[in-house]
Amino acid sequence: MASIDDITADIVEDFEVFDNWMDKYEFIIDMSKSLAPMPAEKKQDINLIKGCQSQVWLDVQLDDKGLMQCHADADAIITKGMIALLLKPVQGQKPADVAACTYDFLTTIGLSQHLSPTRANGLLSMVKQIRMYGIAMQATSLPWKTNKCKALVIKPLMS
Repeated sequence: MASIDDITADIVEDFEVFDNWMDKYEFIIDMSKSLAPMPAEKKQDINLIKGCQSQVWLDVQLDDKGLMQCHADADAIITKGMIALLLKPVQGQKPADVAACTYDFLTTIGLSQHLSPTRANGLLSMVKQIRMYGIAMQATSLPWKTNKCKALVIKPLMS
């Protein structure tokens, strides 16, 4: 598995191909297609990310190797692409690495500067929630190692 830094470097390279932001937005929208369908039973209020203009659901579990497996969906196609973009570097990574992920590549590609204030706030809320899962799952490593617990419910952050 590639490291978060390697994956984010690839993302930056992917965005450098495009000359304008309309093409970059189309690329982000295309990324939404990379998300596996989220089961309807996971689309509950407890999995909603607070602070997003659109509805964004995020469910994270650890697999048998202790790696984070993220499932997400959104009701707006651009937002679904944004969550797919945010999950790409952390999918299948260790909780400690996810907790430490700075998402600096978002500044490098210029995404935050090209979003409306409400979408930029939503992006920040998504980043916070993903990192919070990493922190919480890292902090509760004992149940994961004993395989007694497969999922952790984290209340969404308040904005």
